[in-house]
Amino acid sequence: MSFLASNLRFLRKQKDITQTQLADQLSVQRTMISAYEDGRSEPKIGTLKKISEILEVSVEELLFHDIESQGRKAAQKRNLNILTIAVDEEDRENILLVGQKASAGYLNGFADREYMQGLQQFHIPTLSKNATYRAFELAGDSMLPLIPGTIVIGSYVDQLRDIKSGKTYILVTQTEGVVYKRVFNYIADNGKLYLVSDNEHYKPYDVPAEDVLEAWEAKAFISTDFPNPGDKKKPLSLEDLGDMIQDIQEDLKRLKARD
Repeated sequence: MSFLASNLRFLRKQKDITQTQLADQLSVQRTMISAYEDGRSEPKIGTLKKISEILEVSVEELLFHDIESQGRKAAQKRNLNILTIAVDEEDRENILLVGQKASAGYLNGFADREYMQGLQQFHIPTLSKNATYRAFELAGDSMLPLIPGTIVIGSYVDQLRDIKSGKTYILVTQTEGVVYKRVFNYIADNGKLYLVSDNEHYKPYDVPAEDVLEAWEAKAFISTDFPNPGDKKKPLSLEDLGDMIQDIQEDLKRLKARD
């Protein structure tokens, strides 16, 4: 069963796009959009791909997922990954450390028990025992004042829909690999997460939720670099970050309108 007609009508109205505006972007008559939404006609594959881009939804979700009644597919409860963990002789769960060199292989090895057992392990008794933790060594300067080489410890997030906007997370993604960013959750709106660097020289970007393999909420960090009061910079506020995200969204809309 195809949900194209109802999804098209629902997503178009959600984005406040008229039938005429959508028709202009697709280079078809407005009556054709009406026919699509009434189920009297179906678009060709090329037009279908353009519709999915404009509405920021995959073709598969547009056709086969009832978005209006069930919400975005990415916001649904997902099957949990079976995490590989390590315990010490007292049966306490250790923290596995993914170093900079190991991060490249983590994308393929995070579900491989042999690979995971080869990672360094340590234990921090002050962390809550009600969560599973993993540590990742940062590379690059996108999250200053945390410098390259800083180790960020994150707790496992079962469901992506539980990600809190404005908090920092380590994400393991199919497209970007392992990244540490401040995340804004727009899964319910468009199925995406917006990733923002605390270093303003790096532009925010979005990642489809279905590309995220693992998410770890940052809980602590270990660094050999001590803060220098003379080097203090005004941190970006959540309001500043929100404005940055809004600017990015407006830019995306303008680019799509040109297409």
